[in-house]
Amino acid sequence: MIRVYLVDDQLLVRAGFRMLIDAQLDMTVVGEAADGSEAVAALGPGGQRRNDVDVALMDVRMPVLNGVEATDRIAGSAGSSGPKVLVLTTFDLDEYVFAALRAGASGFLLKDARPEELLGAIRAVAAGDAVVAPSATRRLIDHVTHALPGAPPRPPDPLLASMTAREREVLLEIAAGATNAEIAARLYMAEATVKTHIGHLLAKLQRRDRVGLVVFAYENGLMTA
Repeated sequence: MIRVYLVDDQLLVRAGFRMLIDAQLDMTVVGEAADGSEAVAALGPGGQRRNDVDVALMDVRMPVLNGVEATDRIAGSAGSSGPKVLVLTTFDLDEYVFAALRAGASGFLLKDARPEELLGAIRAVAAGDAVVAPSATRRLIDHVTHALPGAPPRPPDPLLASMTAREREVLLEIAAGATNAEIAARLYMAEATVKTHIGHLLAKLQRRDRVGLVVFAYENGLMTA
């Protein structure tokens, strides 16, 4: 049973998510928070509910403490052993989603995602995978990269030199939101080979999941070159 914790300042939104999730046979809602501060108190290091939750659905714009800070304290370097965090955003209003991914979120979805997309994302994140909404990846990260306040230009990462030309092609496809099957078709290779390349990229670029690869590509300007 996948244990889900809801973090959103809107009661009706939480109620809708609870109804959808509790109707599934393999998941259940085990708690709620109305802002990031409440979520950190429950799920952060030392939190009473930290070991009782598999996935936290995290809104970005909330009072008291926003979803970026909450994600960092729950799933960032100081709390990497805690619940996985899946960020939900309205896209047009949330300028901090990119920062949330860097803070340790396992992925993001738009709030207007179809119910089956949300449920599939929860299952994927609970299983240790990462979820990046394919339809929004480039638009969203392009948007927040320019809007992110106080983000100084970053020098190219030395790890760039460790990639082969083929691995770089795969990385660019991942950053554009392509699935493994789409990458295989576009680059004329078997899907198993795509998975092998992704494994090499994770090791070489020292990233823990697919989201980390997307962030790496955008941080190093690969999608604007």
